[in-house]
Amino acid sequence: MHTHIILSALITTGVVSVGVAPRIDRPAARESGPNIILVFIDDMGWGDFSCFGNRAVETQNIDRLAREGIRFEQFYVNSPICSPSRVAISTGQYPQRWRITSYLANRKNNERRGMAQWLDPKAPMLARLLKAKGYATGHFGKWHMGGQRDVGDAPLITEYGFDASLTNFEGLGPRVLAIKDAYDGKPTRRHTLGSDKLGRGAITYVDRSKVTESFTSAALAFIKRAEKDGKPFYVNVWPDDVHSPFFPPKARRGDGKKRTLYHGVLDTMDEQLGVIFGYVRSKKSLRDNTLILVCSDNGPEKGAGSAGPFRGFKTMLYEGGVRSSLIAWGPGLLEAESAGKTNTSSVFAAIDLVPSLLAIAAVDVKKGAAFDGEALPEVLLGKSDASRKQPIFFRRPPDRDKFYGVKDLPDLAVRDGRFKLLCEYDGSEPQLYDLAADQAETKNLADKKPKVVSRLTKTLLAWHKSMPADRGADYGTPRRK
Repeated sequence: MHTHIILSALITTGVVSVGVAPRIDRPAARESGPNIILVFIDDMGWGDFSCFGNRAVETQNIDRLAREGIRFEQFYVNSPICSPSRVAISTGQYPQRWRITSYLANRKNNERRGMAQWLDPKAPMLARLLKAKGYATGHFGKWHMGGQRDVGDAPLITEYGFDASLTNFEGLGPRVLAIKDAYDGKPTRRHTLGSDKLGRGAITYVDRSKVTESFTSAALAFIKRAEKDGKPFYVNVWPDDVHSPFFPPKARRGDGKKRTLYHGVLDTMDEQLGVIFGYVRSKKSLRDNTLILVCSDNGPEKGAGSAGPFRGFKTMLYEGGVRSSLIAWGPGLLEAESAGKTNTSSVFAAIDLVPSLLAIAAVDVKKGAAFDGEALPEVLLGKSDASRKQPIFFRRPPDRDKFYGVKDLPDLAVRDGRFKLLCEYDGSEPQLYDLAADQAETKNLADKKPKVVSRLTKTLLAWHKSMPADRGADYGTPRRK
C-alpha cells in the first residue's frame, strides 16, 4: 500500500568522518557487505520475549530467531527513554553529545529541559556510512529524533542517510498515523499528537493494530527493490505499537486490562515481524548473508511489560530501565556452533553496535570524531564472549528525577565490570551493586567497598562533566531573569 510512497522518498548523500572500524575476514562472495535488519522495539521489557522468560505470550517468530541465533543477556541501551536511546543506536555516540537526553516533545518542553529540538544531521549516522559503501538504506517505524508535536521544521529522515522512510507521528516524511478502535461501540479516535498538522509528507491512516504491518510491508517492498538492484541493504524496522496506548486486534483484547492489552500487542507485533523474518529465511541468498538484530529501546512501562529479574522500569537507571534483551540471527554469518547459544557474559551497549556493524560490513572510515562505542564484531557473530573495555555511562532524563512513585531517582550511573554505581549529580547518595552476585540490585555495597565507590564516582563525574549539560538539576524551577 505504501510502496509508491517510500520508493519516491528523497535521497540524501554525504559522509561523516568517524573513528576507524576494524575489518573482519569474510568470504569473497560477500564483499559487497552483508544485509542488516535492525528491529528496535518501543518500551519492551527485558523479560517480554518468551525466550527471555515470558510465559503469558509465545513470541514464536522472535523465539525462532533465538533458537537459530544468539541471545545476549548483558546488553544495554544508553538511555532509559526513547529519543536518546535511538540517537545512541544510530550514531555510536552517547546521546548527551547531541543534547538529546529525554523524549523529544514540543518546542517549549524541549527548551525547558535544556535539549535540542532534533538530532543534528552532522551526527555520524550508521545509515549514511553504509550508504556511502553502496548500501540501500531504509527506515520504517518510529523515529523520534526530530519532527514531532509542533516541531515541523526538523530535517526529514532521508537527510540522515536513508534512501526511503515511513514513520509515525514522531518523524517527518511519509507516515502512518493510527486509528484507535477499542471495539466497545464508542467512536474511534485518531492518534496523531499534532503530526497531522505538520505537513512535510503524505499521511495514511490505519487501525493501530496494523501500524507495524504497514512498516513491515514497506520494509519488505524496500528489501525486494534492493535485491532487484543488486544492492546490500540496511533496514530499520522500529515498531511503536508496544508503546501505550495499547490497541491490539479485537481477538487479542481479552479482559481489556492493561497487561492483557500489552500482551495482545506484543503477540501481534511478533506475528507481523515474522513476515519479514520468513521472507529472509526462505531465500538462500538472503539467509546466508543477512544479519538480523532485535532489541528494545528501554525498559517497560509499569504495569505493562516485564523487566524480568531486574529492578526498575522505563525512565530509571536501574537495570530494568536500561538492560535490553538482544537477539542476533544470521546463519551464514554467525559462528556455526553459536546457533541457540545464550551469551551471559559479554557486557556491551547500543553505542557499540554502530562500529561493530561497520566492521562486519567492512566499512573503512576516516579518522575524525571517535565513536563512544567499541567495535565488537566477533561478539555479535558468536566468535567471542568478550566485553567492551570502557565503562558504560548513563545520565537520567532531565524530567525524570521522580517517577512511578519514586521521589528521588539516581541522576547518574556507570557499569564497569561486575560493579554498577548509581549516584546524584554531585556524587552523593552512592548505591553500589555487584551485578555478578546481585543482578536485581537489592544489596547496596557502598559502605562496604569505599575504594570501589571512590574510583567509580570519580570516573562517572568526569564523564558527566565532559558532556553538554541539560537542565536536569533545576528542571521545573523558574528561570532567573
